[in-house]
Amino acid sequence: MPRTAVVALGGNAITRNGQSGTYEEQSRNAHAMAAAVCALRDAGWNVVLVHGNGPQVGNLAIQQDEAASIVPALPLFCVNSMTQGQLGSLLSLALLAEGRGRLPGVVSVVTHVMVDPADPAFQRPTKPVGPFFTEAQARELAENRGWDIVRDGDRGYRRVVASPKPVGIVEVDAIRALIEQHMIVVAAGGGGIPVMAGDRGLEGIDAVIDKDFTAQRLAASVNADALVLVTDTAKVHLDFGTPQQRAIDEMSVDDATKHLDEGQFLGPKVRAAVRFIKEGGRTAVITTADRAGPSLDAAGTHADDRTGTRIVGVRA
Repeated sequence: MPRTAVVALGGNAITRNGQSGTYEEQSRNAHAMAAAVCALRDAGWNVVLVHGNGPQVGNLAIQQDEAASIVPALPLFCVNSMTQGQLGSLLSLALLAEGRGRLPGVVSVVTHVMVDPADPAFQRPTKPVGPFFTEAQARELAENRGWDIVRDGDRGYRRVVASPKPVGIVEVDAIRALIEQHMIVVAAGGGGIPVMAGDRGLEGIDAVIDKDFTAQRLAASVNADALVLVTDTAKVHLDFGTPQQRAIDEMSVDDATKHLDEGQFLGPKVRAAVRFIKEGGRTAVITTADRAGPSLDAAGTHADDRTGTRIVGVRA
């Protein structure tokens, strides 16, 4: 029986730093990611691909606002669904091209993700979306459009929106059925379209869910063997940015939890990996796309320069 890996790919991997986000740029980047996914498939893995959409959903929201005097602007959850369609198509075409006829099929699933409207994240926006702005631009946008703006590193200011935790995947049964047919599935794009229970059924709610947490929730829901969290860094580091900085080849879930409690890791990737293992997953990997396959196949062997960081239940 083929093993299943859920692979989480950031929106910044599709529109990279310094790029404007043209279709040609996004397509080239998607083909590079698709080659890594096809390599996993060739190694015998069923693959579910989850992608982020931070740059894309923010850019599209700006297009919506700029055209509002001509056509009505749509709410953020709807804009999120539009990026699911666009990026799902982009990745599907890239996968079909890189697969060169050897894939049983590629299916992109428009995916809704349940969130809790009482999640405190709605009162404290933290998820950066869209492009970077100067301080003057940021102040003007915050005043004129009511945006929450924060400084994002050394590159400038960005809009931030609410990012609640995912509670459940609405289309999980359909995704599971496609996995059983050995299709490559693109699902929960942008972390999923956030929805909540309403008087008339499910209703959209404005937010952008972190794709790493959604990938973990999806991986646990389909009983995946592995969770792969793709980043632009080959390995996770302890004491990052200090003279004591050192790369981690493998750590147990207990060690990872201890390091999180110590404040070693600030992003969601290690938290998502720990949660996946604690909910029954076998292996989580944090690394670049090209190292994903070697990292997953490194079980029981010594890590090398081709692998990333593995998080497991108990270290060998």
